[in-house]
Amino acid sequence: MAVKETQFAESFKKVIAAEKDAAVRELGERAYEFFAENGFPQVKSEDWKYTNVAAIGKEEWTVTRIGPDFSTEAVEKSGEFLAAFNFRRNGFTALNLAFGEFRIVRIAKDTSIPEPIEISLAADEGSAIFPHVIVIAEAGSKATIVETYASSVKSFTNAAVQVVIEDNANLTHYRVQRESAEAFHYGVTEVKVGRGGVYNSTNINLGGALSRHDIELKFTAEGGEAWVDGLYMLNGSQHHDTHSIIDHTVPNCISHQTYKGVLNDHSRGVFNGKVFVRKNASGTDAQQSNKNLLLSNDARVDTKPQLEIFNDDVKCSHGATVGQLEGEELFYLLTRGLPESLARNLLTYGFAEQIINKIGIESIKKELDATVLNRLNTKLEG
Repeated sequence: MAVKETQFAESFKKVIAAEKDAAVRELGERAYEFFAENGFPQVKSEDWKYTNVAAIGKEEWTVTRIGPDFSTEAVEKSGEFLAAFNFRRNGFTALNLAFGEFRIVRIAKDTSIPEPIEISLAADEGSAIFPHVIVIAEAGSKATIVETYASSVKSFTNAAVQVVIEDNANLTHYRVQRESAEAFHYGVTEVKVGRGGVYNSTNINLGGALSRHDIELKFTAEGGEAWVDGLYMLNGSQHHDTHSIIDHTVPNCISHQTYKGVLNDHSRGVFNGKVFVRKNASGTDAQQSNKNLLLSNDARVDTKPQLEIFNDDVKCSHGATVGQLEGEELFYLLTRGLPESLARNLLTYGFAEQIINKIGIESIKKELDATVLNRLNTKLEG
């Protein structure tokens, strides 16, 4: 049964009437029809059993257009790439395609861009925004994308990013979600990696009352490499869910995934990571890890790393841990004269810092460090 799809009906009529591209208009109509029939995903679905999004459907949202300046590079729309987007994944992805503000960020062939390309978004009070960005790293190119969400009010962000890594291209992708404690956030990242392509992503999730990030990466030719790492740091009653799929469809590709969670108070984290190694994908190297640190007896994590391997000539591993601070490490710091609260916070900071240290832009790294330390009510000298 659809969940309150009618609140979007009038807004959709206006958006679709203004769409001049016939192919994009047809896609939007099909996507909205899917949403109207299915609504937002429900907990009876296996992929959503730990994440109840009913609260989003109960709010009245004003659909807001972001405008032409939300991306540093805006090129013509492309029905070809949008047609490849899996809007039937769930009601959020369908709604995104129906209302999407589409931009293409193109890194030209054999070009290296030294400065990061920034995509910074913040929704207004009571508004719903639907950014949809297509990033094309053409053959032999190299660039860094910084994708930031920082709404400071109660709002609903429904974002999609499609990434195409052509042959021998190299893309670093930082995604930082630090919206307000009242905000709702859904994001999906679809990635296709071509021959010899490299995709290196770091996903930081700090904000939102309820947030979810879906990642789907597929190797389409041999020799591709991917790092899909992340950190979620939650307190209060925050809820964050990461679902990832890494699909090795061809031989001799590498994927490494490390996700860490730090949870306090009554917060809840969900991690579900699936790695598929298809029948002909010999020579695959796939490593996956999810480690969680619980700072409160009331915090909770549901973690499920999965490997599905259909080829014997592979090197694969996966694992998950949920626990508290190491007693020996804490004891060591206490014997050096540190107060217990400071010792605990420093160990927590060190746990999270492994992921933050991946960020190669010093200004962003310092800002995230400050955010983490503020959460821990700790300051570092020097």
